[in-house]
Amino acid sequence: MTRYTKHRVSFDSAGSTIAAVMYLPTSTAPTMPCVVLAHGFSGTMDWIVPEFAARFADGGLAALIFDYRFLGESEGEPRQLIISSRQRDDLRRAVDYVRSRTDIDASRVALWGTSLGGNHVLTLAQEDPTIAAVVANVPAVDMFSGIRGRYVPPHMRMPMRKIVGATMRLLGAAILDQARGALGLAPFYIEVFGRLGHAAFSDPDLTDLFAAVEQNAPSWRNRVTPRFLLTAPRYRDGSFGRIAAPLMVTVARDDEVMSTSFIKEKVAQAPHHQIREYPVRHFDMYHGAVRDEVAADHLAFLQLHLMDQGCCSDREPNGLRSITFGPDANDAPRRRTKT
Repeated sequence: MTRYTKHRVSFDSAGSTIAAVMYLPTSTAPTMPCVVLAHGFSGTMDWIVPEFAARFADGGLAALIFDYRFLGESEGEPRQLIISSRQRDDLRRAVDYVRSRTDIDASRVALWGTSLGGNHVLTLAQEDPTIAAVVANVPAVDMFSGIRGRYVPPHMRMPMRKIVGATMRLLGAAILDQARGALGLAPFYIEVFGRLGHAAFSDPDLTDLFAAVEQNAPSWRNRVTPRFLLTAPRYRDGSFGRIAAPLMVTVARDDEVMSTSFIKEKVAQAPHHQIREYPVRHFDMYHGAVRDEVAADHLAFLQLHLMDQGCCSDREPNGLRSITFGPDANDAPRRRTKT
């Protein structure tokens, strides 16, 4: 039996109505802590984030999931438009919304983001020192420098000329789409998953995953505006050092989207951070037993910093290599632990 209820809600962002779902744990407390969840590239709130929000709510934390403008059930034209700065604005409005609720403790609001959403929550945490805690799951820290050194599965290793050709086709699509947008014309779309050079993701290993998404996430669409590639997030040196909140970052050892070593190097600049590494690939972090382990680690961290229930905060899931940097909640000396 679940220990929470779900409520459809909405809020405004730049004149557009943002569709959202609020998860509220059954509680007799007048106010409760809340986690605002930011999904990843092309994602909608009927994919990935509900499982994490449900886990948090069952653990006593309110949770808000929502669709960015132009995606899913939220308003905004043209559809499937992905602009990082506007998504971050929507995330700010989501935080404002939960803080305005009488059943939420405005001083105990945390951010959770995955992939591109992981970049968004890291950026907002730099700006807002009142954020109580931050969780970034396989964050897209830098969509340019951050892809160097990423894991490449053997079946995706190909001649440089083929890589260059695919990259140039995507850049050409991005420039065309940007030009059409500037002229007020309909977007030039590419697929999220499809052929090499014509889609954001083309690894055949992901075929079943995206087929399942199309079947089970009714608001998701297999197309996006490629102009995103021209304004994708970049990392600025020293920016993570401005994150005042306690930070947990969970990474995939064999991440084919973003270099894990790059993420760990940059996150190490945050004054109060913890990194956990799992021996899987990027999309494995969202499903099955690994997802359950990741969610349990996230919940323990959030409970520690939002509810002062840290009894399980140092658990080491079986089969995982855990690396912990930075002072803990009691400003203990720096430590590393491995299993």
